Amino acid sequence: MALLDFYIFQALQVVLPASSKARMAIIIGYWVISISGLVYFILMPYMNTDAWPRWLVSYSRAIVIGLFVSKLIAALFFAVDDLRRGGTWIFSKFAQKPAAVVAQDGAGISRSVFMSWLGLAVGGTLFSTLVYGFGNKYRYQVNRLKMNFKNLPASFKGMRIVHISDIHSGSFTDKEAVEKGIKKILKEKPDMILFTGDLVNDRATEMTDYIDVFSKLNAPLGVYSTLGNHDYGDYVKWESHAAKKENLEQLKQVHKQMGWRLLMNEHVVLEKGNDRIALLGIENWSAKGNFGKYGKMEEAYPGSEQYPFKILMSHDPSHWDAEVTQKYGDIDLTLAGHTHGMQFGVELPGFRWSPVQYMYKRWAGLYEAGDQKLYVNRGYGFIGYPGRVGILPEITVIELS
Repeated sequence: MALLDFYIFQALQVVLPASSKARMAIIIGYWVISISGLVYFILMPYMNTDAWPRWLVSYSRAIVIGLFVSKLIAALFFAVDDLRRGGTWIFSKFAQKPAAVVAQDGAGISRSVFMSWLGLAVGGTLFSTLVYGFGNKYRYQVNRLKMNFKNLPASFKGMRIVHISDIHSGSFTDKEAVEKGIKKILKEKPDMILFTGDLVNDRATEMTDYIDVFSKLNAPLGVYSTLGNHDYGDYVKWESHAAKKENLEQLKQVHKQMGWRLLMNEHVVLEKGNDRIALLGIENWSAKGNFGKYGKMEEAYPGSEQYPFKILMSHDPSHWDAEVTQKYGDIDLTLAGHTHGMQFGVELPGFRWSPVQYMYKRWAGLYEAGDQKLYVNRGYGFIGYPGRVGILPEITVIELS
């Protein structure tokens, strides 16, 4: 970080105004901010951030990391300019030139003012965009789509499912804003609500202030849920294995308190009229090595074969390619979350991009393979970065036909 700060400063000096007062003010401001960020990172392991207000932890980390990433992007432009300067210098040493020109080499090859401005502008724009994204974290977007299945029983045609994922209640700081999202869900009047994991960031107690909010969710066919990778408490240091296990048990009780049916490697049968379909839910199962494999399809699937239509709730979308399409070709619809669309990206008609796509092939929206479909929800909540840029929090409304 320190080396990056010095490197950025070299380019900054090229574009600073000649006025000594303005120049000094900018230099002082730059180093105050840069040194503060460096000190923050150095002291982070020794700070008891659990005692801090939640909003302070989220925003301070986001701002410091955002500054670092923005500087890193700006540095790429300066590096291109430095490669040009280096190439020009090498050429000047080996090319035959008049003595007068060679004599001028001692003055050095100056930085490009244009590239310096361009790098600073791009880095500054990125940081400004990240700050702007703070205001988008509760801007719930309702995405509606129809899905056609040739083997869907007649009684279930027209059934409306609300799919939400990745609540991450430990990140919330505005209960009223969260409630507005719940009202949007209820306004859709769904037949069934499905939640695909990551209710909390780490601890069951994060839901204490939000049980009353999410217990308002209800639907004629019920509210069903599964666990995501964050629900197991794998990312905090527990005083004992027993404490970690107790945390998970408490989280299971939270689902029950809210009236949600938590599916733990099992399936339930849904009935409408004279028809039946199966709903399967498994614990977190990921094809990525850094996430857990708690899910057991070998426990959830048996017995569901007799039903003509099956829906699977599985938190991590990598499960679909790795196991579902390979071994369970009669699972018609899989619902997942997990990626959040990285809470940063671009979605335009005919074009979508997010950095998360370099890790996850299926990262947001609808995917199909033969007769099987996967829908990846962009997440109701947020974690890490307390905002969203381009990828808004999502409430998905699926109509089966």
